Amino acid sequence: MSLQHLSSADTQRLFEQYVIGNYRRYPVNLVRGEGSRIWDSEGREYLDFFPGWGCNLLGHCPPRVVQAVQQQVAELIHVPNTWHMESQGLWAQMLVERAFDAQAFFCNSGAEANEAAIKLARLHHGPDRYKIITFQGGFHGRTMGSLAATAQPAYHAGLGPMLAGFTYAPYGDLAEVEKRIDSATCAIMLEPIQGEGGVRIPGADYLQGLRELADKHNLLLIFDEVQTGCGRTGQWYGYQYFGVEPDIMTLAKSLCAGIAGGAMLANREIASSLRPGMHASTFGGNPIAAVAGIAMLETIEQDGLLERANQGAQRFAEHLNTLSEQCDHVREIRQAGMMIGIELEFEGAPIVAKCLEEGLLVNCTQSNVIRLLPAMNVELDQIDQGMQILTQVILEHAASAGDPQATAAG
Repeated sequence: MSLQHLSSADTQRLFEQYVIGNYRRYPVNLVRGEGSRIWDSEGREYLDFFPGWGCNLLGHCPPRVVQAVQQQVAELIHVPNTWHMESQGLWAQMLVERAFDAQAFFCNSGAEANEAAIKLARLHHGPDRYKIITFQGGFHGRTMGSLAATAQPAYHAGLGPMLAGFTYAPYGDLAEVEKRIDSATCAIMLEPIQGEGGVRIPGADYLQGLRELADKHNLLLIFDEVQTGCGRTGQWYGYQYFGVEPDIMTLAKSLCAGIAGGAMLANREIASSLRPGMHASTFGGNPIAAVAGIAMLETIEQDGLLERANQGAQRFAEHLNTLSEQCDHVREIRQAGMMIGIELEFEGAPIVAKCLEEGLLVNCTQSNVIRLLPAMNVELDQIDQGMQILTQVILEHAASAGDPQATAAG
């Protein structure tokens, strides 16, 4: 079978007839990508500052990952976890050596990784300690367990009752966290930097305070690094940005550079509570995901991408500072490496749509935060090009909203 590369309009009609409409999709049929650029079926080129919803940390179709996957599918596509696979063992070793003394469980997505973490926390502490404290604005996935952990009421609407045992604390308030700890609490779970919640970055002592609370009350500290993991922030893992180590960490999105894959790392003592038969994932850690994950880690190291990501982040910061100076409607800019949130005083959806018209792909979350998750290896001239488009679009929209400063600048 070979794809015809139908027009965007014909592809949209195909979806309308046969695909469940549970996603809001843009009327564009994307057919090919390379690095930070992607093309639709009409041959139009886009600069992608949100590649694969952050999954494509190395951009589209990174050569080492493509080569590793092509070689693997010709040798062995899938074997169940009742057998050993050298690639899965090596992948686990590479992840652990860049994190903390731990062992890995592999799955297929961030939601699955968080489900594993929730089950492990309960198993480790026994049936009398089942409560987990999570945080308002956090996002942990859409399966029922990870959804219950997600303290955003809009995502719970129509799906109740939620899984019992989750207590939601305001983000950034240690005293409110301690108030919610009781004899049935087993863990504190959060994203070191909230992603879908608007790229919210905690204060320097907040994660340290949570670590101290966890130690004081014998709780597990779980970091959801599904979005911050594997180099996104300029560190291997987001927690290293703050110098605080978790007991359990979950990973997905960029873990395999665009191939589906998820993982949970747990320190060795805690990991032993996940006994055979208590949890599993049919496709988790399969040979294709494993070689893709290994190739991604090797690419980051061999190409010096942690350093390069920090250079790119600095270039973004220069443009973002200029934007903030030019537009009073930019409420706040939050950035951790290649994880960027631009909070606006107006809705972000028109900005995303106009950027698409201008050939730039960005995202909006929390209705008014423009979120950028560019590839670690995005070129500096691509950053200049994309930020010029985004700045102009925001300034024009702000001018139409009556910002005289934006009118002058734009």
